[in-house]
Amino acid sequence: MDLRLPLASVGLAVALLLSGGCSPSDEKQQASLEERTSAFEKSLDAIQDPKLKDAVADLGGSLLLLERAQLKLASKPIETEYGEDSLALLKHYPTPQALVDTYVNGLFVLRKSSNSDYLTDLQPVFPFSFNMPAQFPFPHGLEWQSVTLSNKKVIAFQPEWSETDPGIQLSPSSSNLTNPDDLTVTYPFIEGLEVENKNQPQPLSLQGKLEVIAPGRVLDFELTKADIGKPRQDGNISLTLLSLDKNVAEIELSNSAPLPEEANDASLNPLLAQARDSSGQILSRSGSINEDAPQIAFYRQQLAQMQKQKSWSDAFEKQLEDEQKAFDQQHTHHYAKVYFNGLIDKLEVAVLDFSQASVTRKDLDLPVRRFDRSTTDKNLQLLPVPVVVYDDQAASYLKGAELDEEALKDSVTISQSVDDASAARIEFSHPRTFNDELLGSEFSSGDTPLTFFTQDDKGQRSKPIELPDEAFEIDPMRGVITYDLNLFPETPAYAVGSIPLYLASIEKKTLSAQQLPKGLELKGNALIVDQKLFPADAWRFYAKDASGQYLKEILAVSHNAPNSGPALFDVHYFYGQPSQLETYERSELNTVEYGFEVKLDKLEPQSPAP
Repeated sequence: MDLRLPLASVGLAVALLLSGGCSPSDEKQQASLEERTSAFEKSLDAIQDPKLKDAVADLGGSLLLLERAQLKLASKPIETEYGEDSLALLKHYPTPQALVDTYVNGLFVLRKSSNSDYLTDLQPVFPFSFNMPAQFPFPHGLEWQSVTLSNKKVIAFQPEWSETDPGIQLSPSSSNLTNPDDLTVTYPFIEGLEVENKNQPQPLSLQGKLEVIAPGRVLDFELTKADIGKPRQDGNISLTLLSLDKNVAEIELSNSAPLPEEANDASLNPLLAQARDSSGQILSRSGSINEDAPQIAFYRQQLAQMQKQKSWSDAFEKQLEDEQKAFDQQHTHHYAKVYFNGLIDKLEVAVLDFSQASVTRKDLDLPVRRFDRSTTDKNLQLLPVPVVVYDDQAASYLKGAELDEEALKDSVTISQSVDDASAARIEFSHPRTFNDELLGSEFSSGDTPLTFFTQDDKGQRSKPIELPDEAFEIDPMRGVITYDLNLFPETPAYAVGSIPLYLASIEKKTLSAQQLPKGLELKGNALIVDQKLFPADAWRFYAKDASGQYLKEILAVSHNAPNSGPALFDVHYFYGQPSQLETYERSELNTVEYGFEVKLDKLEPQSPAP
């Protein structure tokens, strides 16, 4: 029995929170929470029955986590931060099932290059990004089962690598913890015997099972403050905006139609919400709470019952299950309190109606493909995919091609570090844009003047400090100034100078797929680029299909001459058939002098050693 709250969203909320200042009332609440957390942890020590102890720890810990998230989200300062359109994916496909089919049919497996004779890494490539917030929106499960080798032997998947297993193993990769679907084929190490990987039986195909639950329909709602308390009805769906404050919205969803059996036990999230501010831009989320007051009260009541028990029993477990079922029958609506980084002007909600849910199950038998980023193979390898996937971030990213000198200067942030007196630092940084991608590799830093100054009695800049050359170092390419305070005859208070920034002049052109110039060729979904005519150092290519939307690039391969010779041609593979190309060429590279006057942070006095 699993008594833990479904707090995945709360866990994310806590992870995304920034540690800001707290008001006195917040500090009191925080202190109270810490005291209760400490008391709860001590109470666990008194529970002797291990099963009862685990249940109390799970439920009590989840409730404390929820309370901590509520407190932090409510006290977080409102700072505007923009994000991506997390609902765009749902709008690209005519039906939810079409989106599911794209996910299922767009999956393939890459063999990754490895320097080891005893490891071969396999990377499942998904058509959609699984990073928040644009993760695949429907409940889905993927279970890897086995790999078939070139000697026709089938190796079963095991959840972790075994040091004592003498044979070939298939287990999750330990080299990429950010993608739990990556796998590793591990060959046995034989002491004293050198066995090259190519002499081992190679992985040919990967087997698994995939299941996706798709809603019968997706409903879109647009809500403002005028909609507060007014239910919006669409058939069996009723959506109500309970409140809309500066940066937080509360919404409640009711579905009068019963869920089919297939969807009853699934972890369904039928509410997807995002917000825009008065500029029309999408605000990033800072977190959400998906449990309303009655739910929290119910779980606290169950926790109190657990804490009264001396031991766990089947009868008590059944009692809790019956209470949960009775509560769920009465409490059928879904609730979400969503916090955003900025002031909300308009709320956009997508409702997934699972009352007519369909389940897609598929046995996977995927060939293992080899596409290295760089190869000396002169032959073009095709990568046909039967699905279309759009790149929703491309349009925003490509605005960086229009970056001008003033916008670049305005984007610079200056940070300091004086923790180490012998290596104090001033760093100049700016958000990476498409323009940075086309800067190339030939830079001229020019002059980088720098003078340190003392300050007068009024705290203003005073006289310059005469310094030896070794007192400071300027790294113009990284935008870092390092200085040694031990070599300063006087304490510096200001640094004045100039550091170079780099700005590419970028020329954009639109080409029809039917009339490409020499050096560009399309073969199916593959764009072949002659590197003599369109060197990768100065050119970028984006593809659109007949709908006018940017296609997502699957991967790119650079074909080079043997013996580390120059690149011959690059190949870009897309999800879909390009009908037009956008080319971006760096016509020149400009150096922009960024003048600065920085008031220096003071070195904190060190406590004497005991």
